[in-house]
Amino acid sequence: MKQKKQIIIFTDLDGSLLDKDTFRFDEIEDYFKELISKGIKIIPNSSKTENELLDFNEQYNLNLPFISENGSSIHGLNLIQKDLPDKVLISRPADQIYTIYNENIPSNLKNKITFILKLNSKEQQEIFGLPLDKMMLALKRNYSLPIQFVGNEIEKNEFIKIIKHVGLTVQTGGRIMNICDNVNKSKAMSKALKLISKKLEGEIVTIGVGDNENDIEMIKQSNYPCLVKNENFNSSLINIDNLIKSSEPSPRGWSDVIKTAIQKIKT
Repeated sequence: MKQKKQIIIFTDLDGSLLDKDTFRFDEIEDYFKELISKGIKIIPNSSKTENELLDFNEQYNLNLPFISENGSSIHGLNLIQKDLPDKVLISRPADQIYTIYNENIPSNLKNKITFILKLNSKEQQEIFGLPLDKMMLALKRNYSLPIQFVGNEIEKNEFIKIIKHVGLTVQTGGRIMNICDNVNKSKAMSKALKLISKKLEGEIVTIGVGDNENDIEMIKQSNYPCLVKNENFNSSLINIDNLIKSSEPSPRGWSDVIKTAIQKIKT
């Protein structure tokens, strides 16, 4: 008897699943939960913190495994199979990342960088676009340093080059940049799949959903890459075979690309 395909969706949240302004997905919540009830596994793979993702689960009465802070840590794989680990750390802690940054970035570039954590709460709220309680969860970062860069493109490229040279990365999302360890959503996805594949029977088929620059590698790695419309991101620059694009933004764009991907899997 042919074994059933195991579908796993790795999805970005802000701007992909969640509305970019309200940070909710109420209009497709029923469809989202229907997918779960059918045995499809959904793993948020986000720049959000562990606390934000736990809050997301609680808010929507979910119990999903997730990947936090742009691939820095994997949580809750034991929810997929009890012998899998509850937590897998990929990144060094934020204080070590700051030390490396501080010792290697020249002062002329440091002057172009604003650390979000050092701003007052009003300024932080304007940047994140979140209510105070949600913003406090967003600031509890264990493995990354959120920044704003105010220099020109030449200075920005020089900064990124130095960061890469010292074994760190700069992850660019919608509202801010994050200085991270040598991690990304794709590497964490690979690690999670390697662990999951040892425990699940049947062929694993992946769907990757994102809307921005820091999602591209994760999308490329998926069997069915999906891109949700983002007016602030030039998707024409992406060259991915069989890329599924939505004509609408999140959250409806998310359900549209997932329906298309699942139909392709079934045919």
